[in-house]
Amino acid sequence: MSGQRKTFNEINITPLTDIFLVLLIIMMVIAPLLDQQGLNLAVPNMIEVKDEIKDSKLVKVVVTNDNKYFLNEQEISPSEIGASIALSAKENPDGLLILTENDATHGAVVKLMDEARNNGVTNISISEY
Repeated sequence: MSGQRKTFNEINITPLTDIFLVLLIIMMVIAPLLDQQGLNLAVPNMIEVKDEIKDSKLVKVVVTNDNKYFLNEQEISPSEIGASIALSAKENPDGLLILTENDATHGAVVKLMDEARNNGVTNISISEY
């Protein structure tokens, strides 16, 4: 042997292909599990309401810009909102109408929706105040 080595000029891509195939299989298995159940929201078209229906039996809760809740124009603490909605829902069985001011946070509205759903309210509507 003369001490010279042969140079290796080829690249073996078989291990790389194996890794990509394993990753593809993992993604195909995990992808259906990532489909989470979320809120099914249907965004309504903007229509102008001429007259408000006076005989509706809706629980109306206002969420202000500073994330305070008002039920029947009385402020309710976030810890008491669930019980207050449950009491009002017995008298007003048509559902819940959430009226939000422009800068109310998403978290405050979602907390209100969760509390309402946990207390048996199934019809929830959201509108701008």
